Amino acid sequence: QVQLVESGGGLVQAGGSLRLSCVASGLTFSSYTMGWFRQAPGQGQELEFVAAISWSADSIDYTDSVNGRFTISRDNSWNTVYLQMNSLKSEDTADYYCAATYRFRSNYDPRVRRWYDYWGQGTQVTVSS
Repeated sequence: QVQLVESGGGLVQAGGSLRLSCVASGLTFSSYTMGWFRQAPGQGQELEFVAAISWSADSIDYTDSVNGRFTISRDNSWNTVYLQMNSLKSEDTADYYCAATYRFRSNYDPRVRRWYDYWGQGTQVTVSS
C-alpha cells in the first residue's frame, strides 16, 4: 500500500519560513517524479501546482509565484521530498499536498495534477500578515 505522509505545516508570520516534508512508502521512490500542490482556503479553490522534482533532481520546476522563495529537494535514500518555503506571504496560506507520478510514462506533465498517481493527506500552512 502506497502512502505519502506530509508534515511540517503550521502557523508562521509573513516573511518567515517553513520546511515541509513528505515521506513515501510502498513504492520504488526513485521511479517517481515528486510534486507539491496546494489548495487555498475557501470553497471552489483550485488545486494549484507549486513545484516538482525529477528522480535525479536534474529537472526542477516551480510555479512563478514561488520561484526564488521556495526550494524543492529530495533524498532518495530516505524516500523523502522536501519543500523549503522562505519569505512566506499571506497568499501562500493553503493546504499543501505532495504527490507522486510514475516517471517512465511518456509525455506526462508534472505541472498537471491528473498525471499524479498517489497523493498525501495534506498539511496546513497558515501565514499571518
